Amino acid sequence: MKISMKSDYGVRAVVDLALHYGQGLTQSADIAGRQCIPEPYLDQLLTVLRKAGLVRSTRGPKGGHALAKPPAEMTLGEVIGAMEGPLAPIGCVDDVQMCRQSGDCVQREVWQQVKEAMDTVLDSTTIESLAKKQAARDTQPMYYI
Repeated sequence: MKISMKSDYGVRAVVDLALHYGQGLTQSADIAGRQCIPEPYLDQLLTVLRKAGLVRSTRGPKGGHALAKPPAEMTLGEVIGAMEGPLAPIGCVDDVQMCRQSGDCVQREVWQQVKEAMDTVLDSTTIESLAKKQAARDTQPMYYI
């Protein structure tokens, strides 16, 4: 399973918002600059995240974006799901009717296990845990010789 750049950027944006959670609204330009995401594309991603109920946005000169719920209550699975839709490695995992061989297909069983393993990891990884790891990396001192 390959995760798209759309999801990668979406997760980066959400983690950035988690790092600033409780500090008020964050402007798109600030997120774009810190995360190296083109701002027009970031605006599209934030719209998707807002429609999914993960981000709240306010327009205007003092506007910006914030997480719609605490980062501890938001999972990586929710963010990836909002960006990508269903994450089944093959369509018949989510829709048995898609293939007339689904009932007898041994491959489908493997793809189901792959989906379940992926869902387990994504749904058990909170945005808060990612933000804490990122914050720890950002604060490590740099030594130069």
